[in-house]
Amino acid sequence: MASHMTANRALQRQRSSCPLQSRRNVQRCSRLHVVAQQAAGSVPPAWNKRVVVPEVQPRDTPKPFSVLGSTGSIGTQTLDIIAEHPDKFSLVALSAGSNVELLAQQVRQFKPKLVAIRDASKVKQLQELIKDVSPQPEILVGDEGAVEVARHPDIEAVVTGIVGCAGLLPTVAAIKAGKDICLANKETLIAGGPFVLPLAQQHNVRILPADSEHSAIFQVMQGLPEGGLRRIILTASGGAFRDWPVEKLSEVTVEQAITHPNWSMGKKITIDSATLMNKGLEVIEAHYLYGVDYDNIEIVIHPQSIVHSMIETADSSVLAQLGWPDMRLPIMYTMSWPERVNTSEVTWPRLDFSKASSLTFKQPDHAKYPS
Repeated sequence: MASHMTANRALQRQRSSCPLQSRRNVQRCSRLHVVAQQAAGSVPPAWNKRVVVPEVQPRDTPKPFSVLGSTGSIGTQTLDIIAEHPDKFSLVALSAGSNVELLAQQVRQFKPKLVAIRDASKVKQLQELIKDVSPQPEILVGDEGAVEVARHPDIEAVVTGIVGCAGLLPTVAAIKAGKDICLANKETLIAGGPFVLPLAQQHNVRILPADSEHSAIFQVMQGLPEGGLRRIILTASGGAFRDWPVEKLSEVTVEQAITHPNWSMGKKITIDSATLMNKGLEVIEAHYLYGVDYDNIEIVIHPQSIVHSMIETADSSVLAQLGWPDMRLPIMYTMSWPERVNTSEVTWPRLDFSKASSLTFKQPDHAKYPS
């Protein structure tokens, strides 16, 4: 019941603070919330309490991707993965907001066919910065540009790294075009789950979770028989203020709030982690992704961020996925699934339990984390 209440509070707060770029997007987000309420209880989950793994199919060419939000935390890590594994992945199209200098560097490095930038005033600057790139990419602007990146005919999947409800339109466009979704945008399911999931089922599109917690659940559910899942246990680091007494929270600075003790993430998700708001949102996501009742989704504080989440099976066994706190791994797994990509020990350090030391767990402090 606690998780259900947490999910409801999180949805209410997300509805009141949906981070969009325009009045039109706010209206769209609100309409999707209404649809979500009307459709509750009749939504097909992305993976119904189990994951059936298909055979790995050999490929002669790298798998082609587009990236939404290429200059953000998820986007830059995705491009690092593509750069390190050019035999496995290629970049066809990308979209960004207003960081034109970084976007230009990415165009120079990856030479995509299509580039979209949300801020139309930066187009001339981008054109000047990449004028000697050959071949020249097509450049589009605004929401329409992101939509075209998401549904580019030459891609097989899109990594959705745009923050907020602004990621919904291109995600829907990608699904309608039959592209698999490497999901790093929470609002896709929180605001639009009852619309997005039936659409994905209609178009035979796979929703592959890039959040570390939901990737962990996705991995340990593989091979479960029908009826084998009892509950989901989401782990939480506790965020930047996990060791602070409640009375000290009034002294928090912005710099402290956007500095996570374990993870390298964008500012919004780091703030949500500091308040544990992100766990309320992840409970909603887990419900939509895996078809598990809210009462069977629990949260536990795990400060070391080594156990990324767990499931309990029908016979009381607990299965967990472990690893260093590194967002590249869940991102890459969405891109390669069902294949496992061999990684370098230099750039992808192996988990050493002697260095991981102790693994501790405790219940959330509801006085400190009312969300």
